Amino acid sequence: MAAAPVWSVDPRTGKQREQVAVEATAQEVDAAVRAAHEARGALADRTVRAAFLRSAAEELEAATDGLVETADAETALGPVRLTGELARTCYQLRAFADIVDEGAFLDVVINHPDDTATPPIPDLRRYKVALGVVAVYSASNFPFAFSVAGGDTASALAAGCPVVVKSHPDHPALSEYVAKVLRRAAARHDIPEGVVGLVHGFEAGVELIKHPLVAAAGFTGSVRGGRALFDAAAARPVPIPFHGELGSLNPVVVTEAAAAERAEAIGAGLAGSMTLGVGQFCVKPGLVLAPAGAAGDALLKSLTDAVSDTDAGVLLDHRMRDNFVAGVAERAGLPDVESPVTPGAGGEHTVSAGFLTVPASRLAAEGEHDLLLEECFGPVTVVARYEDEAEVKSVLSRLPGNLTATVQLSEEEAAGQGRGAEILAELTPLAGRVLVNGWPTGVAVAPAQHHGGPYPATTSTSTSVGGTAIERWMRPVAYQNTPSALLPAELRDENPLGLPRRFNGRLER
Repeated sequence: MAAAPVWSVDPRTGKQREQVAVEATAQEVDAAVRAAHEARGALADRTVRAAFLRSAAEELEAATDGLVETADAETALGPVRLTGELARTCYQLRAFADIVDEGAFLDVVINHPDDTATPPIPDLRRYKVALGVVAVYSASNFPFAFSVAGGDTASALAAGCPVVVKSHPDHPALSEYVAKVLRRAAARHDIPEGVVGLVHGFEAGVELIKHPLVAAAGFTGSVRGGRALFDAAAARPVPIPFHGELGSLNPVVVTEAAAAERAEAIGAGLAGSMTLGVGQFCVKPGLVLAPAGAAGDALLKSLTDAVSDTDAGVLLDHRMRDNFVAGVAERAGLPDVESPVTPGAGGEHTVSAGFLTVPASRLAAEGEHDLLLEECFGPVTVVARYEDEAEVKSVLSRLPGNLTATVQLSEEEAAGQGRGAEILAELTPLAGRVLVNGWPTGVAVAPAQHHGGPYPATTSTSTSVGGTAIERWMRPVAYQNTPSALLPAELRDENPLGLPRRFNGRLER
């Protein structure tokens, strides 16, 4: 593997700013993984882990100005957006620290022997243990929240798993900066710096997924890249779990009654959601089923007015810009596709937001219009105009898995009258998060959150946001007829750690 330079690039101009590092060789990947593997013992104590996560949040907050400046230079996402994302990242680290302190994620279950049961029950004690080194593949569009210190890293560390992060090429300088901050936090608790490894380069990412000491992987990115890594994880001599977020269309259904009741508000809300962050959110609504007729026309007018007032913006890199411009042009060239506001190149380095319309009947059967059912990364959405409920059902039946699905209902429909419940039942198999009268952009960090969905949205049934994301990096182990002196402290009758548990069928908190 040749060691090529890794450059920081300004997306506003496309010019290289500075050399950050060189691409990692196979030997360097091996060294990073082995250093992480050796750091496992330092994470064994839950108290140390929780303190480390809180220290990481403190160190990141202390470095806010420099981190945001570096991130903006490489992503052009703007200080306001980036400051908010960094705050979210710190909140997430502290939230996982609280989860570690509580201990419920260990799922402790104890059964004493019962000779009267059929068959007899021996002494059984079950809890969850960390898998080992986790490979984390950073996302382009969230340089803090889904990158070096993002949700995959935070949840893995909370589980007791060291990480080796494969940096995203769109923000290598920021990746180095954040890794340095995390290692500084680790040093405060005598945790080896190898607990957070960082490698650069495409080939390094391939070597990482193949390394025999890597026990699991988390990925956020494209369908093509994620599927290649997913297949590599499965093809290893010892396959490993691969939790990938790959792509999502995030369909929206607008009922005729909802459009008649509040067309202007729905059109404006859709415009805000699809252009947020220059359309670079993984939960951007990419397909909208809206009624034909006067109510739908009013919605389109509102959408047209709002999108037309949206300034051109910079995408994360020129490759994405080129793909966006080519993608919308190919879609706009399909029969019966119209562009009320034409998306595409806004300037030499920018793109303009827009949307396309198409009769829903064009999407109801397999054909060249299937391209409209694929995610197009950037500020564009497709509005499919339907004539009746049968067309809505036909289109929904052809959609792949998604992170989100949304329905806009009228006041009466939301109160249980009409087809509201039926549409929800049709959307639920399609997505991991179903919204009513809202917009999918914005993923709250909360215990009940689920950020995942049927393939290709994700490659597993797990979430990458929220407290249960920790479950991805653990496995259950049961001890049978094991003397108390040999049991882990978590599984002893006297419960010296004060853990929530199920003891002989009774939940104890």
